[in-house]
Amino acid sequence: MNEMNVTWHEHQVSRGDREAMKGHKGCVIWFTGLSGSGKSTIANTLDHKLHELGFHSTVLDGDNVRHGLNAAPGMLRDTHGDEFAERFGLGFSAIDREENIRRIGAVAELFSAAGLIALTAFISPYRVDRDRVRKTMREGEFIEVFVDTPIEICEDRDPKGLYKKARAGEIKGFTGIDDPYEAPLNPELTLSSGHASPDALADEVIAFLRARQIIPG
Repeated sequence: MNEMNVTWHEHQVSRGDREAMKGHKGCVIWFTGLSGSGKSTIANTLDHKLHELGFHSTVLDGDNVRHGLNAAPGMLRDTHGDEFAERFGLGFSAIDREENIRRIGAVAELFSAAGLIALTAFISPYRVDRDRVRKTMREGEFIEVFVDTPIEICEDRDPKGLYKKARAGEIKGFTGIDDPYEAPLNPELTLSSGHASPDALADEVIAFLRARQIIPG
């Protein structure tokens, strides 16, 4: 099918209609930070709090998404064959990380347009990739949250044992060790997870959402 034959279709139910039904605006809260910084824990704590408040949210977690949408070649080979697996499976090279973030950005935008608060927890180490996702969305729709945790604390936590493997040379291209992490220059919110509990940090995000009138006060 030629790209020129692809046409955008407007839906009869508007975004405003969906947001009015839910009682809040849709948005993407993009948690970024080193492995072990606390992104997933904060996102899940926030999701629980929003649910208790009656708001509609969902979590897109880096590891979980790589079990399906962004599966590695080895996970696709048995069901789809070698050619498909090599073409569409994603590893952890720079270009694969770029495609990983592009795909999840597109999914998160769909959730947001449906009136949900989409919470994403991805290292997303490259600034340019995060900025590309931001540019696909409305002004104020993309909320970049930098989980600013010193690498020493992340290594001390090391919940998956990845830093230990990276230091031993068993993992190559690991963010923060032998691959760079580019911190946001102007994030909407910075959280210091080395000095506060996930519960307190989730409350900071809720306060931000209320201040921006994304959820009612």
